[in-house]
Amino acid sequence: MDIECPRCGQARQQPFYGPCAQCRADLRARLGSDPQTDGPATPRYEPKMNVTPNQVATKD
Repeated sequence: MDIECPRCGQARQQPFYGPCAQCRADLRARLGSDPQTDGPATPRYEPKMNVTPNQVATKD
């Protein structure tokens, strides 16, 4: 089925609607990086511990 690529506007033979193979390869080359390795060096989120020990558990 001929579908027009929403990115480049050329009619391409593809089974589903979306960017053509050339546009997908270009997008992966530009934007397809691993967010864990390319992101800024920020520390991982650690939830705050709002729990106090139970009195029975701390009994000697």
